Amino acid sequence: MNNTIDARGLSCPQPVIMLKKVLDAKPNSCELLVDNRTAVENTTRYAENAGYKVTVAQIDDEYHLSIVK
Repeated sequence: MNNTIDARGLSCPQPVIMLKKVLDAKPNSCELLVDNRTAVENTTRYAENAGYKVTVAQIDDEYHLSIVK
């Protein structure tokens, strides 16, 4: 199963909904790609509330979130 979520170009709440669908399967980790700060904040909050640790790396105008249980 590929646990990379490409939510670039999408505004909230779509990235959060996409992340929720993946985290509902209880993976050990996943990657999330977004391109706006609001999505970073909202998805980070959701993942942390679900018990995951989130690491954010900004590469140019994109954010790569590593989400680990």
